[in-house]
Amino acid sequence: MSDNPYQLLAKRLDALPNGFPPTEDGAELRLLEKIFTPEQAALAAQLRLTVETPDELADRIAGDPSELKKQLKVMARKGLITVGRAEGGIGYGLLPFVVGIYEYQLSRIDSEMAQLFEDYYQQAFTHMLSIEPSVHRVIPVDETVKTGMEVRPFESATEILSNANSWGFQDCICRKQKELINDPCDHPIDNCMVFHKRPDAFANIPFITTITKDEAMVKMKEAANAGLVHSVSNTQEGAFYVCNCCTCSCGILRGMSEMGIANVVARSAFVNTVDEDLCQGCEDCIEYCQFNALALHDDAMLININTTSCVGCGVCVPVCPEVALVLVRRPEEEVLSIPVTEEEWLADRAAARGVDINAVL
Repeated sequence: MSDNPYQLLAKRLDALPNGFPPTEDGAELRLLEKIFTPEQAALAAQLRLTVETPDELADRIAGDPSELKKQLKVMARKGLITVGRAEGGIGYGLLPFVVGIYEYQLSRIDSEMAQLFEDYYQQAFTHMLSIEPSVHRVIPVDETVKTGMEVRPFESATEILSNANSWGFQDCICRKQKELINDPCDHPIDNCMVFHKRPDAFANIPFITTITKDEAMVKMKEAANAGLVHSVSNTQEGAFYVCNCCTCSCGILRGMSEMGIANVVARSAFVNTVDEDLCQGCEDCIEYCQFNALALHDDAMLININTTSCVGCGVCVPVCPEVALVLVRRPEEEVLSIPVTEEEWLADRAAARGVDINAVL
């Protein structure tokens, strides 16, 4: 077995359900070298997804509890590992690379890290993103769903935000990364939404701007108006962020536009429809569709919707001057099954990848 701490960490991260595929030229190792010190990588490679106290970890890996506690606290502050409550106190655990370690590098990312990520992305993300269940799922812009249509709580951005007690936003690391490699897009950068059940959860986090629930709702609407797609973690419970994504910069949606991965993101339970009596064929909606699901039907001069490509985001609906577009619920046999909990998602994803989840719990 290799004693290179970065190889050990890379292997450990790839053993997680999310995955961290290796590359032929070692791009993943260079990326980890930028983010972790050798000592941090060696320690992270021994952690589990289940959080452990420093005492519990010391017993398992034959370490010194006080030294481990110091190391783990520094790593948690840098977003290298997760921290949470364990039976014996504060516990620490392994984070997946995506969604996890990488997104927590927002305050540390520079042009070098951005390029290292791009090098890895171009080689490995096709494999990572093509596995189901998807990492993300789309939720629609609420106002775009037909009046009276059933919208379940986990399908609604408004409901998801309403169930929180803290709200905030930060810069989108995807658009920041593209900007740092001199390939920026025109979408606004300051609209990655986070929320939490605990009040004042973001009060002491410098890169998160704390806002009220009403301000969060406005921020979401601004993102939709900018042509951005709302997406969340692909579970019914436990969502704590809303990515406002674009196919030009988003690490996940780029997989669809650049690499042609059809199942990169789980579609919503809704699909777009056009009222042929109202549609004037103006094509205003087409440029807002990030998924190439809209086209002008030349013979009838009406918008045609490819229901296979449509992910049910609703971003194009408000821009129709004739109010000819609206989301309706897909037939139940077409509605994708969504894992209820993160634990269920992890188990399903591990089974799809053929990895033993018990080895990392």
